Amino acid sequence: MQRRGVDEVRAALENEVVSLILVQKDCSSPAVKELLQTAHSKGIPVREGAESDLWRMAIPAPDAPLILALVGRAIDADLEQVLASDSVVWMLCGVRYAVNIGYVIRTAEISGAAGLIICGDFTRTEQKTALRASMQTDRFIPVFWSSTTKALEAISNSGRRLVSVEDVGTVMPWESDVKGNPVICVGGEHDGIPEQVISASDQVIRLPMSGFVPSYNLQTAMGVVAIEAMKQNNLGK
Repeated sequence: MQRRGVDEVRAALENEVVSLILVQKDCSSPAVKELLQTAHSKGIPVREGAESDLWRMAIPAPDAPLILALVGRAIDADLEQVLASDSVVWMLCGVRYAVNIGYVIRTAEISGAAGLIICGDFTRTEQKTALRASMQTDRFIPVFWSSTTKALEAISNSGRRLVSVEDVGTVMPWESDVKGNPVICVGGEHDGIPEQVISASDQVIRLPMSGFVPSYNLQTAMGVVAIEAMKQNNLGK
């Protein structure tokens, strides 16, 4: 999804659908300025960032890039459009801590998801805290704040399969079917996934445990299934 540096961004602008350009603030490179003109002419949003921001976001290389491009994900799509697109969509229910939500946003983005639905009643301050904890990864993936009922209705209307990750499941991650475009739901730290979501699920995955503490933290549970989904969908090679 990332195109790094002048040559890759130029090729992306010529041959791919670019959703966003991220450029170093006050960049004076003529080649970069030419690319920005092309982006503006195509109506592609351009956002500036400090050198450290681009360094942090870029695929590792010896030098910090002057410019990055995002391809393959419509960051301005609404929920209906995201559910109609390709790739996994993640759903988060009952999470209490904004920082944990931030970690989930990052995991959804890096694993190639089309978007993320966050269900619950959060104040604007809590939402901002979550987005800060995500390292502002919401710049690169659609994030929707919704109620569980509305999210389930949208998922049902889209025809996507709903897969939940919960300790009542009977399917191990490596036996699961997360190929294609499912919505995968993970639950909160205390109460887990609501029964209305479990009941609507086509498959419930259970992570095996053999220790004393009866649950994984949220990031681990999501990460295990995210990697399995990437494997089944041949992503990240």
